[in-house]
Amino acid sequence: MPRVITRSRAPLRLGLAGGGTDLSPYCDEFGGAVLNWTIDRFAYAFIERRTDGKVEFSAKDIGVSEILDVSQVEESKLLLHRGVYQRISSMYPQVGPMSVTVTTTVDAPPGSGLGSSSALVVALVEAFRTHLDLQLGPYDVARLAYEIERIDLELSGGRQDQYAAAFGGPNFIEFFSDERVVVNPLRVHRRIVTELETSLVTCFSGRSRDSAAIIDQQTSRMISRADCAVDAMHSLKAGAREMTRAVLEGNIEEIAAILNRSWVSKKATASAVSNARLEELFELARSSGAIGGKVSGAGGGGFMMLIVPPEDRLQLIEALNAANAVAGPVKFVETGCEAWQVTK
Repeated sequence: MPRVITRSRAPLRLGLAGGGTDLSPYCDEFGGAVLNWTIDRFAYAFIERRTDGKVEFSAKDIGVSEILDVSQVEESKLLLHRGVYQRISSMYPQVGPMSVTVTTTVDAPPGSGLGSSSALVVALVEAFRTHLDLQLGPYDVARLAYEIERIDLELSGGRQDQYAAAFGGPNFIEFFSDERVVVNPLRVHRRIVTELETSLVTCFSGRSRDSAAIIDQQTSRMISRADCAVDAMHSLKAGAREMTRAVLEGNIEEIAAILNRSWVSKKATASAVSNARLEELFELARSSGAIGGKVSGAGGGGFMMLIVPPEDRLQLIEALNAANAVAGPVKFVETGCEAWQVTK
């Protein structure tokens, strides 16, 4: 009998500006705004039916696999797989206990600052949507992924990553106090896209081990109304609007300047956003031709994005790699999460 396998993928993203303003309680009180752009790295999910009453969860990129009885899913150590499976099962009880194999892989490590965990949840939701033929649109998929991560699993984080992965492309995303989210896709001229890609270098500085702690510190400082943290968030939100204008105009120098200002504001939101390793790499990047840059994501490690005149790009990449970082080019993608089925 032919095997039908459902496959999905969701893109990771670079957070160009506004990151952190999508966190509660800031966006609940003041509204948040971010600009992000999806890149050619993905989270993948594959689903295949089983007939033995078992559930298999496998995360190939981290080398974890487990087989459980359908009644034992609560014992799974793969939180994201378990969270999506349980939420879908509770929302659609008519499908009955699902005996399936769910396999995933991600093109970046956890703590990369590229929204990899949220992209994986979006890929899982999209795979189940197609597997069960559920009537869910991109907003539904993103909202469901957000609720699974932040409410069901109580994992620290914001709202932007799920919407970036679901919609894809460059998006100016607004977060309102009534839980409303509006995704505004940007139409960027191809000439500008290629110039920005040619001026952009990404560098993996090492896994961020403090991303949850950083987010918790930012949240607590907002709750306590620490003036510098609130002012920094206001500055980050303003930077998202400024960055949107600079991207649409193709002003590379202004993009670099906004990245620099955003990095200064980001460091004011929590003490662990930066560290000696990051500052060392930024200093090396500046001396090797970079004119602007910041860390993508919460900070503390992960991916740095750097703007450099294209003529100096190779020099910058070689200098960073010689310092035991992993630097290279990146391409933007316009498509959000997608799913398809194959028969074997």
